Amino acid sequence: MPDNANSERIAVQTPDGTMPAHLWRPAAGSGPGILLLQEVFGISDYIERRAKDLAALGYVVLAPEIWWRMGVSRVEDGPNALAEAFALLERCDWLSAVQDSERALDGLAELPEVSGGVGIVGFCFGGGLGFNVAARRPPKLLVSYYGSALPELLGLAPPWPGVPVLDPGPLSAPSLHHFGLLDQFIGRPMVEQIRDTVSPLEQVTFETYEEADHAFDNDDFMLFNAEASALAWERTVTFLDTHLPPG
Repeated sequence: MPDNANSERIAVQTPDGTMPAHLWRPAAGSGPGILLLQEVFGISDYIERRAKDLAALGYVVLAPEIWWRMGVSRVEDGPNALAEAFALLERCDWLSAVQDSERALDGLAELPEVSGGVGIVGFCFGGGLGFNVAARRPPKLLVSYYGSALPELLGLAPPWPGVPVLDPGPLSAPSLHHFGLLDQFIGRPMVEQIRDTVSPLEQVTFETYEEADHAFDNDDFMLFNAEASALAWERTVTFLDTHLPPG
């Protein structure tokens, strides 16, 4: 029986080369797929823990190294970690990141151990990236934690190079969005604008957390909020079980 404590490194082929990715299997060996999209810190210990959590629920989890084009798997912990992460974000080609994620999503769906469809779970950078992917290659569901590109993707903030403005109406996949109302990177007024833009859509569930900042789910980060993290994860598990049940 597979042990979801350890991942397998696999390759995702792109027109520009091979993107490394990490695959976790559930104890049953098979199940629906989850494309797990990273924060700005890459495939960090935190992202690996969330991948194991999803595998423990019964999902086949694939986490691609989105920073691979810059030769980076993860940003190591340290006093300069946030600055290094933001420098990678500045260098990121958004369209390439979207296309790489689409190839990872397609590759996950084609794995023999994946059955029942594939969904996307993304955090921070990955939350916005997942939203863009879902608009182009509809998954079974999307769970987006404080998607940092949502303001630009929804046309609520000045454009970011390469980031398109999307009409959220045609996004058919059920989506769950988590935002802290003390988010210092996005700001409460913008969170409320995002909520007001997407909440009227039937397929959207939008949850806010009054005392939570950005990255409140990352227990390795200074903005971690244990109460908000636990509640958001409980809601995430319920959402996954509703729209992409593991068994």
